[in-house]
Amino acid sequence: QVQLVESGGGLAQAGGSLRLSCAASGSIFSINDMSWYRQAPGKQRDLVAAITSGGSTNYADSVKGRFTISRDNAKNTVYLQMNSLKPEDTAVYYCNAHVIKLGLRYLELWGQGTLVTVSS
Repeated sequence: QVQLVESGGGLAQAGGSLRLSCAASGSIFSINDMSWYRQAPGKQRDLVAAITSGGSTNYADSVKGRFTISRDNAKNTVYLQMNSLKPEDTAVYYCNAHVIKLGLRYLELWGQGTLVTVSS
């Protein structure tokens, strides 16, 4: 069984910082792209940031210059460092990963979600 487990959400004040982590575990051969999405109440789930296995990154315009995505391939973990937080960053944040299992089966996985609340 392969799964993603997220941690690091919580409450922050505007201007503050939080760091999210997402670790993949199980029978993993390799992991391609890893991403963070977020979903605010009543809104669709949107891409926040993505990183390839080689380290190339992509960000939503709304978080450029404030959020940084990184990964540790040895630990099968992706991080999202969130600085200069704004109330509009409040959402449930989901980790996403494109995983190749042992036996070379492809899976797209989602984490359980972690709530980030930013107070003004």
